[in-house]
Amino acid sequence: MNSIDERCGILAAGNWIIDHVKIIDNFPAQDTLVNILSQSQGTGGAPYNALVDLAKLGADFPLEGIGLVGDDENGRTILKDCEKFGIDAKQIHWTKEAPTSYTDVMTVQSTGRRTFFHARGANALLNEKHFDLKASNARIFNLGYLLLLDALDVVAEDGTTGAARLLKQAGELGFMRAVDVVSEDSDRFVAVVTPVLPHIDYFIINEFEASKITGIEVNIDGKVDFKALSRAAERIFALGVKEWVIIHCPAGALARNSDGEEILMGSIDVPVADIVGTAGAGDAFAAGALLGLHDELDIEECLRIASCSAASCLSDSTCTGGIKPLEECYKLEEKYGYQEIRG
Repeated sequence: MNSIDERCGILAAGNWIIDHVKIIDNFPAQDTLVNILSQSQGTGGAPYNALVDLAKLGADFPLEGIGLVGDDENGRTILKDCEKFGIDAKQIHWTKEAPTSYTDVMTVQSTGRRTFFHARGANALLNEKHFDLKASNARIFNLGYLLLLDALDVVAEDGTTGAARLLKQAGELGFMRAVDVVSEDSDRFVAVVTPVLPHIDYFIINEFEASKITGIEVNIDGKVDFKALSRAAERIFALGVKEWVIIHCPAGALARNSDGEEILMGSIDVPVADIVGTAGAGDAFAAGALLGLHDELDIEECLRIASCSAASCLSDSTCTGGIKPLEECYKLEEKYGYQEIRG
């Protein structure tokens, strides 16, 4: 086992997805028609998005992936992207039992809001046998998305999950562990996510997921109540997270550490007219935060990188197409400024 000081890089595992992004003129009621104005293809899933984002931001440390893809053109596209962006894909496995996972992303042109139609595919078969954590010397092991990894989400009779066991092993090997969750509107959060929390060092989620995990309502009259968000972060620490809970939302982000210290930062104030799409913004935020955490920057700088990365993502309809080198992302601060957080 190597100490954290001897480790370098990010190993990201979980969902590898091809997104088919369609820009539509409005979102339809059932049984009605809308127009597709344009379409494109892009990356999807926590590890795929985060690793490509990190490469485009200019991360100067090793990037590695773990996952499962189908023996098809979408799977080959993923492997080509890994080669293009310098991502070590030795632990991205193939299967003939299911196609590569894909998502149809419907994005409304006027608002950038998106709706996802997802085919779980090969990701549903990803299990503990596909992971060789001892083969990596990365500093951070990033797993996502919980609730969208069928085999790893199964709750055993003792209350544990495959994800929890993998994260426990990662901690024993010397990794810092980061986790993301999918925004599923269900009652599975407590059963699937709670067993994982004691094995997480950095928990980076959005306000919807924080509310689902804790039962604390954080949206008041359509706006995020940051005092409620603080209570949710405190509750998540009580459930076992070790180092940082970072909760992001369209208005900004809250970071809380194990000592109870908090910092708030507003989002880059990108006008609606300049937003092409919001798909991938959460993963771009997480990638920026992980870049800072890996390099042991102070948390305010981590949130700054995360906010600028997320703002850059908004300039394209795909999850990673808008990401620029970090120095270019920083220019968005001066161009747009930050939103003011209230409450």
